[in-house]
Amino acid sequence: MVSHAQPVQPVSEQKDPVYRSPALNAPQKTLIAGGILVSLVLLIYLAVTQSAMQPVLLILGLLLGYTLFHARFGFTSAFRRLMSVGNGQALRAHMVMLAAAVTLFAPILAFGLSFFGGEVAGYVSPVGVSLIVGAFIFGIGMQLGGGCASGTLYAIGGGRTVMFVTLLFFIIGTTIGAYHLPFWTEDLPATEPVSLATSTGLGYGGAWIVSLLIFGAIAAVTIFIERKRNSPKVAPLPSAKGWKRIFRGSWPLFAAAIALAVLNALTLMTRGQPWGITSAFALWGSKVLQFFGIDIASWGYWQGESAMALQSSIFADSTTVLNFGVILGAFIASAAGGLFKFTKVTKGNFFASVIGGLLMGYGARLAFGCNIGAYFGGIASFSLHGYIWGIMAIGGTFLALYLRPLFGLSVPKSNDSVC
Repeated sequence: MVSHAQPVQPVSEQKDPVYRSPALNAPQKTLIAGGILVSLVLLIYLAVTQSAMQPVLLILGLLLGYTLFHARFGFTSAFRRLMSVGNGQALRAHMVMLAAAVTLFAPILAFGLSFFGGEVAGYVSPVGVSLIVGAFIFGIGMQLGGGCASGTLYAIGGGRTVMFVTLLFFIIGTTIGAYHLPFWTEDLPATEPVSLATSTGLGYGGAWIVSLLIFGAIAAVTIFIERKRNSPKVAPLPSAKGWKRIFRGSWPLFAAAIALAVLNALTLMTRGQPWGITSAFALWGSKVLQFFGIDIASWGYWQGESAMALQSSIFADSTTVLNFGVILGAFIASAAGGLFKFTKVTKGNFFASVIGGLLMGYGARLAFGCNIGAYFGGIASFSLHGYIWGIMAIGGTFLALYLRPLFGLSVPKSNDSVC
């Protein structure tokens, strides 16, 4: 704990150019043009070869990636800051995001509002051994791998080289998890899915009020922790002034939180499900194995409606299109800020990324999603499993703080910067 006589240094991500730059750099115009061109080509391809929904999802993915990068909106760093130095600013931004999300999701789910006329359903999953173990090891993995599912994608868009390693092993881990999933979900104890809205008699209105009370209580706890530990504040990131801030420099966390909630709600109304990431990784890994002659179709994970995805183009998969959009949106945002740059990979962070990616991938399949699908999407859908996911991921984060030094990764102290 920091004594009151000590100067409290701001929390920052200053050692990584993807997260922090000492000043605004000149826009990388060639890269911006390239990112826009690739996005337009992909948009036209989707419009010609896929359903009308896919181009819309690509645009939403671009906006999600753009928002994530501009605000450096993190889930990994938010949990780590709270557990290591007691700073809860980013977690309070999560609460704002979730409050806005449940406010938007409630009428959409209650009335089945949809842009394309299909069914609308939130992410409501069982609570059991699979969820608890999966979320816990995901929490460890994201602290070793250097980012969560969304963080991995937007860091790749920003040029953080080691995250390509994390993504590769994320895909491997989630593919293995898909193969093992029937054991975890069918042979081990679990409850039926529990919705605060439909399983409790509260309805969406009552569940909305309860959700807001929970978010308020969590925010209050983070403020108490900060005062108790005299926690450092988050260092401000450089930004342009006025309307130029939309394109260059950092966005306020709370503004980004609301933007992400709105974009998630639009995703729900577009494809009938909230934003997700990791199911596409399982599809990509499975298709690679299928190419080499492995009988993926016999896996329990790929039975029923999921079987069609194996026979279709990856561009027919809505989650894949969203993921491509996130990477491209983050790339354009990083280039607009003059921040795109491939970074150095050390032996320590390479092996940490291998282990972290495997743990995140495997954990995401067991836990019915990642920080986006299970935590963000689950809580926004009024599912109890989303809250359990968050608790267990924070537990995994706490353990990971003791593992990071084994790979040469920093463990911030009360007056150190978080990196």
